[in-house]
Amino acid sequence: MPRAVSAAPPPGRSPATPFTSYQRTLFVFLSVATFFEGYDLIAITQILPNLRADFGLSESAGGLLVAGVNVGAVAAWLLVRRADRWGRRRLLAITIAGYTVFTVASGLAPDATSFGVAQFLARMFLLAEWAVAMMYAAEEFPADRRGFVIGVIQAFSSLGSILCAAVAPALLATTLGWRAVYFVGVIPLLLLAWARRGLRETRRFDEQVASAGTAGARPLTEILRGPYARRVLLMGVIWMLIYACTQNAITFWKEFAVAERSFSDAQVGTSISIAALTAMPFVFFAGKLLDVIGRRPGAVVIFGLTSLGVFGCYTLESQWALTASLALGVFGATAVLPVLSAFNTELFPTPLRGDAYGWANNGIGRIGHVLSPALLGLAAESFGWGAAVRATAILPLFAAAIVLARLPETAGKELEETAALDS
Repeated sequence: MPRAVSAAPPPGRSPATPFTSYQRTLFVFLSVATFFEGYDLIAITQILPNLRADFGLSESAGGLLVAGVNVGAVAAWLLVRRADRWGRRRLLAITIAGYTVFTVASGLAPDATSFGVAQFLARMFLLAEWAVAMMYAAEEFPADRRGFVIGVIQAFSSLGSILCAAVAPALLATTLGWRAVYFVGVIPLLLLAWARRGLRETRRFDEQVASAGTAGARPLTEILRGPYARRVLLMGVIWMLIYACTQNAITFWKEFAVAERSFSDAQVGTSISIAALTAMPFVFFAGKLLDVIGRRPGAVVIFGLTSLGVFGCYTLESQWALTASLALGVFGATAVLPVLSAFNTELFPTPLRGDAYGWANNGIGRIGHVLSPALLGLAAESFGWGAAVRATAILPLFAAAIVLARLPETAGKELEETAALDS
């Protein structure tokens, strides 16, 4: 029998750079860590009715509780910028420990106030851990596979959210009730034990320390007075536009489907489950798309599909048409994150990467995350959820226009080249 011959790479394209043994281990570690980040982030949406009943909270009080917890995403800014001073390895270990401790503390909370405080801190550590994972992905993996790695790590976060939605009903039925959903959070302690032994500092951060020493305490606004201020502001605006669309599209879809399409809870659950399962395989390929066609064309494709999905799932009439659009919206809400994480890690030098990520995402970008739900809620009282959220579908198109007009192509290039201001 003739020996099988491996297929040659397409003309003009070199074969993908293989991972080292350490990179494969790191890839698994970061994927598992962000899996639990996704699980914990979605948990509060799954247990809120039970939590309100347990603590005697009204619907408005429950909304205020969620809003207060969400502010933790902004507070993560203070941790993320420390990556440039403390190092990626140290901050990753701190954030994993922090969100593990405060997730378990959420399950032990005796009242709504202590629960809110524990969840605020858990959210702060969770979002900081996610940002550091993106920095690891950018700094430790080959340039021609960076988009793929960032995309898969983000997809695992979304997979964690889906698993939480799937197992929460069974956990709520146990004697521990909603608290059981949070006690699962003890599992990341095992990850932390591994990280302390096997996780290395990123090569680029070590090289930066060797050449220039560890960064001292940097004034909060220093980066906005330097040469990278324009890139920080551009990335911040893009993050804000995307969050104002995608976060609300998923959050308020049940409100729309029940109030304006007369869906039952069962129909909503079926549509969300089908949409999430349909979208997930494509989410895993979003990062690969960025490596194959480039960051800028990839952003246009993904942002465009996001707008189409959000518009459709707040406009169409039948359950199956809405479900198909919702699947596109779910894909977009997840796939936009590798695009933005790739740009945000690639456009800044190692000494500023953490500060830039914190400012653009957690500082400026999360304004859209925190304020837009309140604004859309007010709009929905006058115009309905469909009209209010449908209007945000244009925001990713604005973001795509900024990418095309202002951001350089970074795919396949080393970070030292993409961070150069003349790139």
